[in-house]
Amino acid sequence: MHKKLMIYALTFSCALLASTINVSDATAESKKRFISIGTGGPTGVYFVVGNAVCRMVHKEAAEGRKKGRKHGIRCSAPSTGGSNYNIGQIKEGELQFGVAQSDWQHHAVNGTSKWAGKQFKNLRAVFSVHPEPFQLIARKGSGIKSWADLKGKTVNIGNPGSGQRGTMEVLMKRRGTKVSEFKQATELTSSEQVGALCDGKVDAIAYTVGVPNGAIGQAIDGCGAHFVNLNSSVEKSLVDENPFYAFANIPAGVFYKGQKSNVTTFGVMATFVSSSDVDATTVYEVVRSVFENLDSFKKLHPAFKNLNPKEMIKNGLSAPLHDGAIKYYKEKGWM
Repeated sequence: MHKKLMIYALTFSCALLASTINVSDATAESKKRFISIGTGGPTGVYFVVGNAVCRMVHKEAAEGRKKGRKHGIRCSAPSTGGSNYNIGQIKEGELQFGVAQSDWQHHAVNGTSKWAGKQFKNLRAVFSVHPEPFQLIARKGSGIKSWADLKGKTVNIGNPGSGQRGTMEVLMKRRGTKVSEFKQATELTSSEQVGALCDGKVDAIAYTVGVPNGAIGQAIDGCGAHFVNLNSSVEKSLVDENPFYAFANIPAGVFYKGQKSNVTTFGVMATFVSSSDVDATTVYEVVRSVFENLDSFKKLHPAFKNLNPKEMIKNGLSAPLHDGAIKYYKEKGWM
């Protein structure tokens, strides 16, 4: 009998201990905040931006260190379909942050272009990152020297939902170019298109990405591809009419050894966005993590080399700034 009582007592004690541990774990878990950042293809700079932000967030975390921010934020930045996909998933609440071209930030918050009838009024700007020229690249031996030469060729226009696809469609519309004029219009992602170009499966690709870029380097230096100039009156009118566009020059031999001549094109800014539905404390901590560690952030990709905080809080931002970002910028005396 005494033995039975001891067994019951031991069983009860173990159950109570397990219950206490579970409650403690649940309490600790409830203090954690999990955020997801939408990026782009795994070879693109957007993917680096998202994961660089996560790296800074985790660097600032107090867990496991004597000093640090007890923000409890855990961050992931998976590869996604790009700008419009990211904004759409933020709108649906599936993502808390995302990287997006400045033009698609503008269209989403204003309900224009692809966002007509789907206006996202709660879209919020957080900061801008690097310039992103729209780059048209043709394979060696394709005979493509200008936009007009794309007729009858196999052209990758980009995957649906990506910023490069959106910009390509804007340019095609302005130039009066129809998909039917191409021999074939493929919809490869940014991570697939360079391999297809070098393998001769496509004649030209369009890519909106920061400079330098590893995949572009593979195309230019690895298989002899070349840039196509986009500096006609068509591009000039787009730049003049839209504040989120600007001309960009990529000098020969500076970023890509195989680039034989200077190229002029136009482009946008990469921007970091969120929603007003994401709480200000979370946004504040994310912003603080990036700017308090900006020197470390800038070392993670050559495209970040010239980042300037006072430019990052205004350039390319057409959506209202998130309250959490404003709080930090005011603390720093930047606003």
